[in-house]
Amino acid sequence: MPKPSNKFDAVIVGSGPNGLAAGIRLVQEGLSVLIIEASDTIGGGLRTKELIWPGYHHDVCSAIHPMALASPFMRSLSLEKFGLKWIHPVLPAAHPMDDEPAAILYNDLMETAFHLGPDEKIYRSVMEPIVTNWEELTHDFLGPLRIPNHPIKLASFGLKGILSASTFQTRFETERAKALFSGMAAHSILPLSAWMTSAIGLVFLGTAHTHGWPLAEGGSQSIANAMAACFRSHGGVIKTGLKIKEIKQIPSSKAVLFDLSPIQMSRIMGDHLPQSYKRKLRKFRHGPGVFKIDYILKEPVPWKDHQCKRAGTVHLGGRFDEVAESEKLMDLGKHSEKPFVLVTQQSLFDTKRTPDEKQTLWAYCHVPNGSTTDMTEPIENQIERFAPGFRDVIDEKVTMNTIQMEQYNANYIGGDITGGRQDIRQLFTRPVRFINPYSTPTEGVYICSASTPPGGGVHGMCGYHAANLVLKKEFKLKKADWKYGD
Repeated sequence: MPKPSNKFDAVIVGSGPNGLAAGIRLVQEGLSVLIIEASDTIGGGLRTKELIWPGYHHDVCSAIHPMALASPFMRSLSLEKFGLKWIHPVLPAAHPMDDEPAAILYNDLMETAFHLGPDEKIYRSVMEPIVTNWEELTHDFLGPLRIPNHPIKLASFGLKGILSASTFQTRFETERAKALFSGMAAHSILPLSAWMTSAIGLVFLGTAHTHGWPLAEGGSQSIANAMAACFRSHGGVIKTGLKIKEIKQIPSSKAVLFDLSPIQMSRIMGDHLPQSYKRKLRKFRHGPGVFKIDYILKEPVPWKDHQCKRAGTVHLGGRFDEVAESEKLMDLGKHSEKPFVLVTQQSLFDTKRTPDEKQTLWAYCHVPNGSTTDMTEPIENQIERFAPGFRDVIDEKVTMNTIQMEQYNANYIGGDITGGRQDIRQLFTRPVRFINPYSTPTEGVYICSASTPPGGGVHGMCGYHAANLVLKKEFKLKKADWKYGD
């Protein structure tokens, strides 16, 4: 086990899931690695805090983790050995409707299809090939643009995924199937008329039918803590409470990896990055932001449809066209009176979230980048629409607008929680159009944040791919084409 010193093989700035993943991958090969975190606690988007009252634990950003178990690298770490316990809600997700039963995403593909009635056959025809080929597909689309390992299977998926959600939903006959798909596609935080939004929807459906939509017992912080324990078990060193403002603060090392936004990396590097590259970084486009509310409730949400009480995640927005209109307004810099709202109810399934019978609730909607508009009333109107009497069960709440989200995590520029706009122009070429997007023109300097492929989500794959590049370029490691679990 390497001992801490003033000189490391690699230094990582930022301890979000990608910084931790990069650190783990490097120490797996015996390198001495230091992770530096500006906050007093590690985790980035994985932090859990007592935001309102002592003993009530709220996930500050990420809450449910469809991509964590879908990630080949995260699964290979066996984080359960380091204290992480995954909890699977009875239902991954529900999408309530006004005048008919909620559309339900079950773990089982066939059960989901069956309950879509007239759309059973089309749902199966779309999802069965994706689920059957899931492991091969994830190896290809959870990475940068490159020659795929499974080109035929990926091409089959791509023919569906390249479409906009607005186009793809016309395959379905019923409003319930269309609505279910709208909630999945809206995780792109793009207008549903945008190219490739159907790919996001299909991926989120696929995660439910393969590995589920779990939450971490005790809060998302538990994932970061387990990753940190894994990192330290290989000799890795973590230093918290140190905000890096300039490159000279970083200890000597052969490689530096930034789990930061391009703007932050550019500021720290200063003149050590070529001006031409910095100009390219300035063109990096950030996505919309979020407005978030955390609640303490006297009792569970009084959903009209009892199935919603069994779901870890509830998508609120009604019909497809309503969700599409909400996301369209967001993209135009406007605020919807009926926003698409994502709700998670972790405490229904995790007794460690509260000290008593009260419940916590997590809810947010998408808003324009940098918005300071208070969306409390529109969000609560949407919840009340599908859960009459909701306001009567609220004990306390706290809100976060986009500026407060950025203050919490400097990577969330303007409240952008996905590390940059995830549209077809930028998804595989983020942060700039380099042959290898994790590298920079400065020798020994790399970026491993969600601003690199495959983008936002708790999957660690940005860090994994960046670390493999470091192993190849800086340490000439032939094993840097390592396959998960080998």
